[in-house]
Amino acid sequence: MPIMINNNLPAANTLTQENIFWMEEARASRQDIRPLRIAILNLMPTKITTETQLLRLLSNTPLQIEITLLTAASHKTKNTSAEHMLEFYKTFADVRDMKFDGLIITGAPVERMEFEQVDYWDELCAIIDWSKKNVQSTLYICWGAQAGLYHSYGIKKAELTEKAFGVFKHYVTDRLCPLVRGFDDVFFAPHSRYTGVLDEDIAKHPEITVLARSKDPTVGVYIALANDGREVYVTGHSEYDRETLLLEYERDQKQGLGTAMPENYFKHGDSSQGIMMNWRSHAHLLYSNWLNYYVYQATPYDLNELK
Repeated sequence: MPIMINNNLPAANTLTQENIFWMEEARASRQDIRPLRIAILNLMPTKITTETQLLRLLSNTPLQIEITLLTAASHKTKNTSAEHMLEFYKTFADVRDMKFDGLIITGAPVERMEFEQVDYWDELCAIIDWSKKNVQSTLYICWGAQAGLYHSYGIKKAELTEKAFGVFKHYVTDRLCPLVRGFDDVFFAPHSRYTGVLDEDIAKHPEITVLARSKDPTVGVYIALANDGREVYVTGHSEYDRETLLLEYERDQKQGLGTAMPENYFKHGDSSQGIMMNWRSHAHLLYSNWLNYYVYQATPYDLNELK
């Protein structure tokens, strides 16, 4: 079954071109099916790009999914038109009395700021607290994962000696967990961040299980699980498109940041040879497993029964 989205959403045209099945809301409303209700708190500056990346992964499932896009009311979006935000996005105030099967909290380019300095920090904390009783499972991505671990467990982020930038090898550390069911012994995922979460800090919290990590010291922990799967923390960006890291690299170069070429990204380490995309299948499997085992299999039919 498809994801249900507004047919005017820019992502709809992209998904159609990629032959990905989606259904407009009017048609879906005529079907006698209780769809999974997934909210996406999109904190990324390039809203439309992130919408498309996540919707592409959420569509790869036999489940029917109803999407609600959320934005932080306490932050003024600069890179996306006001018309787009008004037509397609809701705020926390709009949904605080609702319940959802799943919630995705994206990353944000604010990792070098103290959490409390982020203008929407209080609002984000309120959403995280609300999610614990009103959402079956929340998936935190990159800075979102750092923010969730800090707010819920007091785990501080650590400044990296160099930017974790590129596509890195990862290894599963808990084969019995359904979230990593079907993962290869070695799999790849993109990272783009200046901060991270230290293994030794997570180890102080036995209620958090690390499921996958990289041996690269700048990457470390990649996937962690807490609260019986109601919290999933992913420190990288498996949702990234083929050219996302390239665009970030070019942006950093123009800004004179001296960012090194993304690791393990270009064929033979040569930018003139093109990009080697080797993380897409893992990304689809990660999201499919999350939707199946921690959302669909766990959520009550009547969301009012969520506790």
